Amino acid sequence: MARSLAVVGGGVIGLSVAWRAAQCGWSVRVHDSASGSGASRVAGGMLAPLSEGWPGEDAVLALGAASLERWPDFGKELEVGADLSLFTSTSSLTVALDGADVGDLRTIADWVGAQGYDMEILDRQQVRELEPALGPKVRLGLLAHSELAVDNRLLLRALRENALAAGVEFVTENVRDLDSVEADQIVLASGRAAPSLWPSLPVRAVKGEILRLGTRPGVTPAPGRTIRGTVHGRPAYLVPRADGIVLGATQYESGEDTQVTVSGVRNLIADAEALMPAIGEYELKEAAAGLRPMTPDNLPLIGRVSDRVVVAAGHGRNGILLTPVTADAVVALLNGDALVEAQSANPERFGERSEVWR
Repeated sequence: MARSLAVVGGGVIGLSVAWRAAQCGWSVRVHDSASGSGASRVAGGMLAPLSEGWPGEDAVLALGAASLERWPDFGKELEVGADLSLFTSTSSLTVALDGADVGDLRTIADWVGAQGYDMEILDRQQVRELEPALGPKVRLGLLAHSELAVDNRLLLRALRENALAAGVEFVTENVRDLDSVEADQIVLASGRAAPSLWPSLPVRAVKGEILRLGTRPGVTPAPGRTIRGTVHGRPAYLVPRADGIVLGATQYESGEDTQVTVSGVRNLIADAEALMPAIGEYELKEAAAGLRPMTPDNLPLIGRVSDRVVVAAGHGRNGILLTPVTADAVVALLNGDALVEAQSANPERFGERSEVWR
């Protein structure tokens, strides 16, 4: 008989684990009353570990780069199985609007380059030639040729369809007690809700808001790649979609609040206009907020917490990016092995301090 696996949580992490485990012969059930409705749905879909690199965050960069390397094959397999196109950008450009930002970009380029990854510094004219829709205040650019972006909502659809094709069953109810789950193994992939089922996990909810913009006849074309920048100290990004652009992202320590605020929308639009002045031509299609599951060191929790339970949670802003490497790491653990690239995400790294961080 096939070994049974219960995956608690139906976001991109839970769905990817379920799909890969089913492919490896596990009998899998996903437990979630509203699969695909959490943080995974409110995301930009950037796969940008290099652009977000910073000196000292070696483990964060290494894990993200390991997952980025898996994304082309991972995404292609999903696309074929679901008959759709996931990728919306095949490079990313981070721009500087003032002297401090220029210094930061050079710091990132030097440090990431020293870790063995290629990034290219562009002067003002080169940025304008590459992305003419960007604003005149751009002073410098940092181009990451290998960074990608995906449509997160199509990703959820593709994962579900591929999981169903692999034999995964879906149970539309939430698990309230892991001891009540009948399965040989359990993967806890319920994001910000994971500590309610395993209280020692150092995961907290951080609110993020995004705007989805739609194209209209005659508007300035969207950038051909993901655009990132910092405006008045706030990180901002523009991620292309087939039908427009996703703008993000605010970040608030606000508990369980998922309401979109007027100030959040105002800041997102103002910051986007600083990067791309013609953004006001687009249709405002949606304003949404989600709760990202964050950990104290910006690394997820991927590892065993008992003989029967594997946790895969706390992915923060990088859940989409880290989907392939997390799935590989969890399936390796289920099969009695370990993925070297994911060792930095072992939940045991916090030891007895876990309760303090919650």
